[in-house]
Amino acid sequence: MKINSGLCVLLTACFLSSFAGAQSIPEHRNTQTDWNKASEIVQAVQRPVIPERDYNITDFGAKRGRDARPAIMQAIETAHADGGGRVIIPEGRWLSEGPIHLKSRINLHISEGAVLLFGEDAEDYLPAVFTRWEGTEMYGYSPLIYAHQVEDVAVTGKGTFDGNEDSEFHPWYDKQRPDMDALRALGAEGSPVEQRQFGEGHYLRPSMLQIVDAKRVLLEDYTIKNSPFWINHLVYTDHAIVRGLTVDSMFPNNDGIDVDSSRYVIVENNTFRTGDDSVVVKSGRDYDGRRIGKPSEYVVVRNNDMGGEDGIALGSEMSGGIRHVYFTDNVLRSGKAAIRFKANLDRGGIAEHIRVRNMTIESFDQLFWFQLNYPGELGGNYPTVYRDLVFENITVESTGSVLEVYAPEGYPLQDVTLRNITIKKADNLFVLDNVQNLVFDNVRINGNRVDGHLDWR
Repeated sequence: MKINSGLCVLLTACFLSSFAGAQSIPEHRNTQTDWNKASEIVQAVQRPVIPERDYNITDFGAKRGRDARPAIMQAIETAHADGGGRVIIPEGRWLSEGPIHLKSRINLHISEGAVLLFGEDAEDYLPAVFTRWEGTEMYGYSPLIYAHQVEDVAVTGKGTFDGNEDSEFHPWYDKQRPDMDALRALGAEGSPVEQRQFGEGHYLRPSMLQIVDAKRVLLEDYTIKNSPFWINHLVYTDHAIVRGLTVDSMFPNNDGIDVDSSRYVIVENNTFRTGDDSVVVKSGRDYDGRRIGKPSEYVVVRNNDMGGEDGIALGSEMSGGIRHVYFTDNVLRSGKAAIRFKANLDRGGIAEHIRVRNMTIESFDQLFWFQLNYPGELGGNYPTVYRDLVFENITVESTGSVLEVYAPEGYPLQDVTLRNITIKKADNLFVLDNVQNLVFDNVRINGNRVDGHLDWR
């Protein structure tokens, strides 16, 4: 059954007359233990251990106005051979005609006042490397900053990485559909990853920064602009800190940070202005994601300033599962959806034990959007289960709609609590299609209070 916008007045009357001031309110879900767990996660995350030795790229022949990539890579190789250290890009404007590949125990440090501009020619980002593209493993164009099978890696400094507004990658958004469909079909078939080659002649854009299969990672303080695709992408990474970044990149699919099948991750004190989700948690796509079966778990996202198309998101690539994710003390500015959870019948997977609190939200078209009927391509029958979610202590200036839920028949959105939420202005209230155990506890909308319990299936 479905409550659409035409029935909002009836639903409002039901809640406000039957539940407002009600003497019997459903038993509260105590979240203090959950937030104690979030604190334990923060304490458990390990920092990388990198020797305090410096390798300035100018000592390896880097000159302004020329391609500095050979010097950067030589500095990385030398530092790695010495057991690790900090590779310094000093103040000034530098060019890298191709990707920077990191190694274990390397800190790529871009100094304050430094800009590293990546070259615009796509062919410079070959040969193809192992990557995960929208949740499916493949070989494709190298991310601009890339690391694979590493330990103790950092990218730090108050300088700027610029993906280049004139990059050949940016127009590929309009050319990528055939390759997207081909890759997803290969993933659904379970074809060997080595056969999924999407290098020369293909149009799948690389991430700005991607770290794959890593332990102990620090991303700190730098600025990123003009990313060709996802911006900061952690894949199969255990123990990562993403702190103090400034992301200002408005091209298509420009997610600020993608936590993808990764564990023990802190995302804190960042500023995101993005063309897509600011912070998103993922874990693989369809059969390929279920085959690998690596969840994203033990993630804390706190004290971030987010603005872009969407604020925070889970999915839609989440076939490996998502659990124990905590969002606290974030500011969401404006955009399409403040909190957006996505899935479809191709995905499968379980998203559970998600906690969101202490949020200040300015203006979004949708406040809570559970789009569990997100478009799919395979005609699958693997419903995703979202359950055990609590949203509390949230203040909202304005929203077009408060809560929209679209869940497949037989697989309702389950056990969602909205507590101590104040929405100063809402144009519409609810669109509900299949929800079980939805709890309102001191939810104030347009000056009215909503308390109660709802099943709508």
